[in-house]
Formats: sequence, C-alpha cells, structure tokens
Amino acid sequence: MNDLSRGEFFGAGALAGVAAAAIPGATLAAGPPVTLKIRWYGGGVYELATPDDKTIVLVDAWIWNNTGFKAFGIDKPAELSSAGAYAAYLKGRSPEAVIVALTHDHSDHIGDYFELLPALVGAGLDVKTLGQSDLMRAGLVPKFKAAGLDPTQIVLNGGNAINIGGSVEYKGARFEMVPAVHSTFAGFPSIGFIIDFAGTRVYASGDTDLFGDMALIGTRYRPALAIVSAGNGAFTMGPVPAASACKLLGVSHAIPVHYAHNPRVLGPECGELFRAAMAQAAPAAAVSILRPGATTTLTLAPYSASA
Repeated sequence: MNDLSRGEFFGAGALAGVAAAAIPGATLAAGPPVTLKIRWYGGGVYELATPDDKTIVLVDAWIWNNTGFKAFGIDKPAELSSAGAYAAYLKGRSPEAVIVALTHDHSDHIGDYFELLPALVGAGLDVKTLGQSDLMRAGLVPKFKAAGLDPTQIVLNGGNAINIGGSVEYKGARFEMVPAVHSTFAGFPSIGFIIDFAGTRVYASGDTDLFGDMALIGTRYRPALAIVSAGNGAFTMGPVPAASACKLLGVSHAIPVHYAHNPRVLGPECGELFRAAMAQAAPAAAVSILRPGATTTLTLAPYSASA
C-alpha cells in the first residue's frame, strides 16, 4: 500500500468506485436545522428521541447492567437501575412509541433486551423492536416466547423485521438496514441502521470495523449524523478509523460510542482521541462527545427523500 494509511486506502478505493455512478437516495434539504435528543447509556447503547419525546428509539438494550458509567466516575441514575425503574421513567415521558433497534446479539448490546421488552409492554407503552430478519424470526423466537412475548406482535413487519437493504417504518421513524463488519454469537449478520427520525437522518454503525462501502452508504443515504463505534481494543475500530468512516460517510456531525465499558477497549480518553482524529480526517464536521447518562440536544441538517 506504499505510504497510504489504512483509512486512506479504504477511502481512495471506495470513493473512486462511488464517483463512477450517481446513486439515488436522500439529499440534504434546504431549510432550517432540526433538533434531536440523544442520551448515551454507556458502551454502544443509546437513546434517540424527538424533542417532544413522542417517538423514542433505543439502539440496543443493555442499560441497568451496563458497566459504562464507572470509568467516568459517574453514578448511574436511579431510572437506569432496573427494568421497572426504566419502564416507569419512559412511561412518564408519554411517548407514542418506543422502538428498540437491535444491532446484534453480543451481551453488551442484547444483555437487558428480554427483560426490557416485557417491562415496557407491562407499563402500557406501545413498544416495537427490530433487528436482522433471520435473527428475529428464527434465532430469537424461543427467547421471545420464554419472555412471554409474541414476536409476530412486538417485532416490526409481522415478526419478520428487515434484512440488509430492507426498510420498515413505524410512527414517525423509518429504519433501513446496512451492513456492519463484525460477528455474532448465533451466526446471523451483525448490522447497522439508517434511521430517518425527527426530520433528519442518522447512521448507527453498531459494532464494526472500517470498510470501503461506508462511502456507498454515505452516497446512497446522505446521513447528517454518524454514531460510530470507536473503542478500539479487541472488538471494533478505534478513533482514527472511526474518523475515516465519518469522512467516507460525508456526515456533518459525528459521535463516538462503544468505549470505556470494559477493560479491553479504550477508556474515557477515546472521546478526545476521536475528536483529534476528526480534525484531521473531516475537519468541517461537528463532533459531540457524550457523558453516560446525560441528555444532549443536537442541531442537525434536515433531509428529504429523492426518487
């Protein structure tokens, strides 16, 4: 590869391929910016919400057992301490829908999933979930039933969810599934999401390494915000390739996650390492560094669909 860095190698090849053809998809819309709330629960788990809390999206479900607070010296808030406490907290915000988007079946993503869903249903919330279709309609069916849940009712698309390239919409949130370069316990694909939400478009990477088709994802979907795994260590890309991913995606705003939750990944310093890497890879993009448990309101570019 001569003197090309790993990120430059992926970027050069991917951008050359994408430049050869115009890919229809979303475009950034003219108009005022929109706002979106995000709350990081530690590791790769977070909540997105409309400003009025009418639609709440959880990306993965590892909350009360999440170990991502300790390294920051932060006590976990009471509402995140148990399934019952969390369900009561969400119910108090009066959402019209709560949607749990599962990227894969590793314990730091699915660890509280089968305790969370019954708790939300029991609180009277309108809760739905989705993930990779074969995982949902085959791999996890016994666990849904053991938790007292009917997957044909709680999983979007009549229990089938979606596969890579597929999409589904529910009460103001639209999800499209994209690849991730990672593994799973059960052997079904690990995935990421494009989420149309609150008037903007978000790329949720899930656990992944840098890969060249991130440039195609950027050209096809035009996300405004990328939330990317950046913890390095044994399992995912680190801050520098995560910044290269954001360059390929062409986003105007980026947030690193999946760090400081176990000793095999980078600690709290990962956030500033990512910011420094972004200053080199994509200096025009804004970077938000989150604190576990804190809610941050983001101002993002709007999008519009094109044919």
